[in-house]
Amino acid sequence: MTEKKSPNAANLFLKGTFILTVAGLVVKVIGSLNWIILSRVLGGEGIGIYQMAFPLYLLALSISSAGIPVAISIITAEKIALQDYRGANGVFRLSLILLTFTGMALSLLLFFGAGWLIDHRIIRDARAYYSLIALSPAIFLVTILSSFRGYLQGWQTMTPTAISQIIEQLFRVATMLIFAAALLPRGLEYAAGGASLGAGVGALAALAVLVYYYWRLKINTKHEQFSQGESRYESRYEESSISIIRRITKLSIPISLSGIMLPLVANLDLLVVPVRLEDAGYSVEQATELFGYLTGMAVPLVNLATILTASLATSLVPAISKAYSLGEKQQILQRTAGAMRLANLTAVPFSVLLWILAEPILSVVYHAPRAADITKVLAIGVFLLGIHQVTTGVLQGLGRTTIPVINMGVSAVAKVFLNWTLTAIPAFGIQGAAWATLADIGLAAVLNLYFVYRFTGFHIDIGETLKYAVAAVVMGAVIYLSYNWLLLVTGNELFAMALAILGGGVVYGGILLATGGLNRRDIERIPLIGIFLKKS
Repeated sequence: MTEKKSPNAANLFLKGTFILTVAGLVVKVIGSLNWIILSRVLGGEGIGIYQMAFPLYLLALSISSAGIPVAISIITAEKIALQDYRGANGVFRLSLILLTFTGMALSLLLFFGAGWLIDHRIIRDARAYYSLIALSPAIFLVTILSSFRGYLQGWQTMTPTAISQIIEQLFRVATMLIFAAALLPRGLEYAAGGASLGAGVGALAALAVLVYYYWRLKINTKHEQFSQGESRYESRYEESSISIIRRITKLSIPISLSGIMLPLVANLDLLVVPVRLEDAGYSVEQATELFGYLTGMAVPLVNLATILTASLATSLVPAISKAYSLGEKQQILQRTAGAMRLANLTAVPFSVLLWILAEPILSVVYHAPRAADITKVLAIGVFLLGIHQVTTGVLQGLGRTTIPVINMGVSAVAKVFLNWTLTAIPAFGIQGAAWATLADIGLAAVLNLYFVYRFTGFHIDIGETLKYAVAAVVMGAVIYLSYNWLLLVTGNELFAMALAILGGGVVYGGILLATGGLNRRDIERIPLIGIFLKKS
């Protein structure tokens, strides 16, 4: 029986990952186009103003959600595995009530506390005030929609999340560009505030999509699965509301702390980096611009390159949780190994690609070639961040939600120390902050890997990873040479990059096929592409 279910479970996992990855690509393409236009409208200084408000928004959002969405996904997946469908719906209702209160509280706190943050110089540039108050309504809306996403992901249904992400981004980007352009004549602070309105509008549109999918799921499961689930679950026990709240709390608190770590570290960057840049001899305006290059241009490129691994992590949580609740240890190991293999297969070449083409990419995308040196430092972060995302998903799926936050805390301390030390050195400047970010990601990834090995027995296949590395280095050489030749011949950066990347990708895939790093079975398991290959 297990052998029959395993392939279906694997296909469901890969399908969910594929759907989220495609959605992620669409969202990132839309977002990249948005940043291309927005960065040219606002410039580095305007982006810096926007970015000064955004970390506080992320921090407030993490606190308001309190890790509950991931907890919903974990517990829902467990109850679906045990066919307790009524219990799964009860988990969602309770979590929705909790998130409504926390989201509203944090939204109001940011709105009324924006002036205090400016007055007490926590936000060093007073022009970020309008961005802060414009972002505050989005906290409530995003908190609510995250509960719907967590519940639907617990069913390993990733389509609602994917579609809602695309709709959210479309409405967000349209709002950002319209209001930024309309308010620009009044000043950069107003334009940045107008751009910040997009978060709330996008969240409202996404929430409407998720509510639709929730009611459709409820109707589809009401007669068949709910009835079947109740009859099968009567032989076990019915979990009380208090017990559910306790479990949600137990899971969500460490997940919340883990989620808070990212915006907390971003806020520490906000407090440390501009100040230390000023100590290194930069003016307030120059420090703001350099901070914008790092957080608004270099870091987003790294995140863009880890779309697949982020999707893997999201799909892993309910998949691992389901296997763990059924005691299927071998399936846990297989899921972990498969996810890590796919992560390294894509992250290694993206690291090389970003390092080789940092300057032309930034020139074409953001019209900011000065951010190239920062981006090259962070290029290796693509590989490390991929490992960190996947291992965090595994640990959370196992219910070991405390471990990632401790690991992130340890790495955050190292980052703060390096930020404070390196950024103030004139020879490093903003590159010192980039090195600190890289150290932060790397240390967290290594610590996570240790604990994944401890609980599952998984370890990275060094020989396989070396195949990816060698193939990526050859790919990088091909991209470098072909790009420079094509640029000389055509004089068009975008055209030269596109052809060079295409050629490098073919070389990378060809080397892996020749060395056994990639085989027919791997390709057959890719949704849509695999179907055509099997027919051939």
